[in-house]
Amino acid sequence: MAIDALLPVGGELIMVVAGAIAAGAVAGHPQLLGHTLSHGAQTYFVLAIAGTLGYLVGSLAGWGIGRGVGRDVVDRHGHLVHLGPARLARAERWFDRWGDWAVFLGRLTPLVRSFISIPAGLFGEPLRRYTFLTLAGSAIWCFFFAGLGWALGSSYKNVDRVTHVIEALIVVAVLGLIAFVLRRRAISRT
Repeated sequence: MAIDALLPVGGELIMVVAGAIAAGAVAGHPQLLGHTLSHGAQTYFVLAIAGTLGYLVGSLAGWGIGRGVGRDVVDRHGHLVHLGPARLARAERWFDRWGDWAVFLGRLTPLVRSFISIPAGLFGEPLRRYTFLTLAGSAIWCFFFAGLGWALGSSYKNVDRVTHVIEALIVVAVLGLIAFVLRRRAISRT
C-alpha cells in the first residue's frame, strides 16, 4: 500500500484480498506482532488499518519528496514517477480548483490517488492538514475495498478465477495492439 501511494500498483486488489483473507475465503491466517489472527471482524479491522497506515507512510514519503526536491527537479525528472509536465500541470490545476479538498478527493479517485502525494508537497500543502486528509481518504478507500473482499466471502475464489480470465484477455489484447502498431510502423517505413 505504501508503494500504491506513489505509483498505481493495484491497492484496490490488495485490499480486496485482505478482506477475503479476513472472511476466511483465502487460506492462511495473518499475524500481528507474533499473534495469529483468526478469521473474522478483528482481522478485517487489523488488515484495513494496516492498509491505511501503509498508504499513509507512502503518502508522507511522496509529500516529503515533493517538498524537498522542488519544482525544477520535478519538471526535469518527474517522468520517472509518472509526473511528466502534462500530469504536473493537471495536478496544479486540480490543487488550484479544489484547494485542501484536492488531497481528500484525490485519495478517493482511482489513479489520481497515486499521483497526489508529490504534487501536494511540491505545491506547499501543510503537513498536518495533508496527513489528516490523507488518513481520512485512505481509511475510506481501504475499509471499502477490504469490505468488498469480506462481502465476496466464499465466492471470492470464483471471482478470482473470472478476473484471471479477464486479465489474460487484456494481456492478449495489449500484445495484439503492440503487434499491430509495430507491423504498421514497419509497413509505413517501406
